[in-house]
Amino acid sequence: MQAPTTQGIPRMGRRGGPAGEMRERRRGRYLLDDPVTNKGSAFTEAERKELGLEGLLPAATESIERQLERVLGHLAVKPNDLERYIYLIDLCDRDETLFYRTIMSDPARFVPIVYDPTIAEACLKFGHIYRRARGMYVTRAMKGRMREVLRNWPFDDVRFICVSSGGRILGLGDIGANGMPIPIGKLQLYTACAAVPPDGLLPILFDIGTTNESLRNDPLYLGLREVPPGDQEVDALVDEFVAAVQEVFPGCCIHFEDWKGTDAIRLLERYRDKILCYNDDIQGTASVAIAGLTTALQIIGAKLSDQRILFVGAGSAGIGIANMIVEATVAEGLSREAARERISMFDVNGLLVSSRADLSSSQRGYARELGAMTDLQKVVETVKPSVLIGVSTKGGVFTQAVVETMAALNERPIIFPLSNPTDRAECTPEQAYRWTKGKALVACGVQFPDVVLDGKVYRPGQANNFYVFPAIGLAVYATRPRHIDDRMFIAAAHATADQVDAEERARGMLFPKQASILATEITTAARVAEHIFDRGEATVPRPKDVRAWIEAMTYRPEYR
Repeated sequence: MQAPTTQGIPRMGRRGGPAGEMRERRRGRYLLDDPVTNKGSAFTEAERKELGLEGLLPAATESIERQLERVLGHLAVKPNDLERYIYLIDLCDRDETLFYRTIMSDPARFVPIVYDPTIAEACLKFGHIYRRARGMYVTRAMKGRMREVLRNWPFDDVRFICVSSGGRILGLGDIGANGMPIPIGKLQLYTACAAVPPDGLLPILFDIGTTNESLRNDPLYLGLREVPPGDQEVDALVDEFVAAVQEVFPGCCIHFEDWKGTDAIRLLERYRDKILCYNDDIQGTASVAIAGLTTALQIIGAKLSDQRILFVGAGSAGIGIANMIVEATVAEGLSREAARERISMFDVNGLLVSSRADLSSSQRGYARELGAMTDLQKVVETVKPSVLIGVSTKGGVFTQAVVETMAALNERPIIFPLSNPTDRAECTPEQAYRWTKGKALVACGVQFPDVVLDGKVYRPGQANNFYVFPAIGLAVYATRPRHIDDRMFIAAAHATADQVDAEERARGMLFPKQASILATEITTAARVAEHIFDRGEATVPRPKDVRAWIEAMTYRPEYR
C-alpha cells in the first residue's frame, strides 16, 4: 500500500526521511523482524532473491488469504478469549498487515477479543502476560525531559496519541501501568473499525503511579510502585507533556483515555479550547449514548427535548453524557436551564440535590431542589424518568423493582445499563426485557446475546464507543481541524443512528450491525467531515466529494 499523503506532501516516517525509506533499505532478517514490512510466507520468489530472504523462509509462497486461514486455525484451538487476545497481539508484533486483515475480516467476532470485554482481563493480568513493549511509557522521572523522550519514537508524523494514566480502567478502577492495553487497543480500533492508517498512531501510558496497593506489591507489576501525586503535580506533568507533543509531533491529536474521573474532567476543560484533543470516556461515551437515544426516540416517535433522564452514576462519564445531551437538546430549541432541569443524577450517596455539600462543580449543575433520597426506586417514582442510564460500575443496581417502576411510568422505557465489563452492568438485557414484558428499549456497554421472550427475539444494542471514536479519528485525520468540540460528536451520534434500518429497529436494535462496522464508520466520518467543513474548522481545502476523498485515504490490509 502506498504511503498516504497530505496536501501532496509525503508523510514523514522514520526520522530523517519519508515513510518507508529506512525500511526499504533493510534486507533479510530486518524485514522479517519489522511487523510493518514483514510479509512472512507471502514474499514472492523474486522478492526473496532481491531482498536477501532466500533460505530464511519455507519454499511455499502464500496469499494473505491462505495466511489468514492458518491464523483462524490457530485461534480455533485456543481455550479462551484471553489466549486468543495474546495470540493476536503477538501476531500484530510479527505481521501488522495480517493482524489487521484478521480483525477486519470479521469485526463482530474479533473486536470483543482485542477490546471490550476481553481487554479487561488482559489489563488485570498485563504484567503476567507481557511479551513485548508497544508504544511509549512516560513517567514522573522524565519531568523536564519529555521532549527528548518523545523524540525517541522513530516516526515524525504521529497523527494521534492515545494517552492513559490507567487511573480508571473500565470498571476496574486504578490499575496504573496495567492499563497500557487500553491505549494500544483503542488505536487498533481506529484502524480496524475506520481504516485510519496505523503508522501515525502512538499509544502512551502516562505512568504517575497507582493507588492500587496489590499491584504495587505484585513482583511482576511493570509500573512505578508509587502513590500518584496531587492534582497540582499531575497538571504540571501533563502541561509539559502536552507542550512536548506540540513541538515533537505538530498537528497531533491527543486522545485522553481512562484517567481518574476528576483528572479526566479537569484536563479536558484545561486543553479542549487550546489544542487538538478530546476525551473518549467523556465525549465518546456521550456520543454513543446519544446515538442509541436518537434511535430509540425515532422508534417511539419522540423528541429528546421531551425526555426526563435519570443517571445512576455521576462521574466523568455521566457528566459527559449529560453535558452533551444538554447541547443536543438546546439544538432542538430548549433553553440550557430547561435542558438541565430534565436531567437528574444519582450516585453512591443518593440523588444529587442542592443541599449536598460533597458535590463537585461539574455535578452541582445537575443538583435538584428536592429532599435527600438514597433509595433508587423512590427516586424513579419521584422524578419519573423516561430514560434510565447506568454508568455506576455497580452490577445489579437496576433491580426488578426499579425496572418495573420504569415500565409502569412509560409505555416504552429506555434503559441503558452501560457499565462494563459484563459483571458491572446495572442489569442484563434479559432482565430488562423480562421485567418490562418486552417493552424496554435496551443498550448495554458490552454485547449481550439475543433474548427470546414469548417467542420474540430481541437484540440488545451495544453502546460501545467504537461506533464513534474511530470515525471521529478518520474525520480528524482527513480534515485536520484546529479543535474538536461536542458538536462534532453530536454529528457523529446522529450519523450512527441514521444507519440503523427498519428491520433492525423492529428487533429493538439501536446501533448498526457490527459486521458492517467499516462501512458504517466511513459514512459517519464523512458526515462529521462535512460538518467540520461547514463550520470552517478544517485546515485543508474542501473536496468536491467528501466521502470519496476520505475513502482514498483509508488503510487497506494488503501487502505492498
